[in-house]
Amino acid sequence: MNRFVLNETSYHGKGAVTAVADEIAARGFKKAFVASDPDLIKFGVTKKVTDVLDGAKIAYELFSDIKPNPTIENVQAGVAAYKASGADCIVAIGGGSSMDTAKAIGIIINNPEFADVRSLEGVAPTKNKCVPIIAVPTTAGTAAEVTINYVITDTEKNRKMVCVDVHDIPVVAVVDPDMMATMPKGLTAATGMDALTHAIEGYITKGAWTLSDMFHIEAIRIIAKSLRGAVAGTDEGREGMALGQYVAGMGFSNVGLGIVHSMAHPLGALYDTPHGVANAIILPTVMEYNAPETGDKYKYIAEAMGVEGTDKMTVDEYRAAAINAVKQLSLDVGIPADLKEIVKAEDIPFLAQSAYDDACRPGNPRETSVEEITALYKSLL
Repeated sequence: MNRFVLNETSYHGKGAVTAVADEIAARGFKKAFVASDPDLIKFGVTKKVTDVLDGAKIAYELFSDIKPNPTIENVQAGVAAYKASGADCIVAIGGGSSMDTAKAIGIIINNPEFADVRSLEGVAPTKNKCVPIIAVPTTAGTAAEVTINYVITDTEKNRKMVCVDVHDIPVVAVVDPDMMATMPKGLTAATGMDALTHAIEGYITKGAWTLSDMFHIEAIRIIAKSLRGAVAGTDEGREGMALGQYVAGMGFSNVGLGIVHSMAHPLGALYDTPHGVANAIILPTVMEYNAPETGDKYKYIAEAMGVEGTDKMTVDEYRAAAINAVKQLSLDVGIPADLKEIVKAEDIPFLAQSAYDDACRPGNPRETSVEEITALYKSLL
């Protein structure tokens, strides 16, 4: 049996942000708890949504104690702020950090027995749906607006906790490319490669099946066609990435990921490495490692990446073509090729064990070990 969980409603395209007020009114909410990070507030991105709320005379309270890799302390501060606010819904504005913080807050408000946050790691047995969330992404990468996943950093243990819960999915996603227009090139590239990683890992993960494959291969096609343009600042590229990352999220949220994410998560926890950058660097190496367990799927990845003539290629040839196409895209958008400037050799044992213990690891198509993950990290130095 396979299960699929998606938003109740989603809006797509330029100007979609106006739907935030419509949905709040239609659902009878009285006050919104707006969760957004300080930089988005500083640069006026959050204001695009709060202006809509102001225009509709909807009351709200703004919460901005959110870090790029949100911590247990951020979540607990948010829970206290939500309780004091008198709000009855959450509007999450931002990338994965804002979304993940909002999800954890919303879950704990309606499931207070998990107030320690740590107990939410993995697949927590929550009983109640979280506070209703209307999610407005400002990056084209994490797809947190359509997933049942969120990641919180435990700073005491230098590790990221991957939480998976059907009760945390936003009821409404508002995917407006205009909300992503202010992303700098580096962030556009990193989040875009994060989306590609979601699509490729979701496509080859153990849990993949017909419905998820449909989403993932289309997401790969859209992202491969759109990311270079998005980094260059074209409207067509941004619109494509807004859709492509969402389509990838529809898939991987329901079938899982693999060790690219397992290896990327401890880099974010230990070095605060941007998640998309870590994924992009690791992805080609892990694709090569996983290739023997992927059947003919790399042929279709290569085709979706724009490689021609795959029908005349051998298995080894189309697998190499898929990996090389990913490497070329990463290079074209300015992602580093290795981890030399990020990882300290003495940290690899900790990183490898953390990656092996990560919740994404069991979905990897190839069985692995701490020793093999250690070798993968070393190969990237």
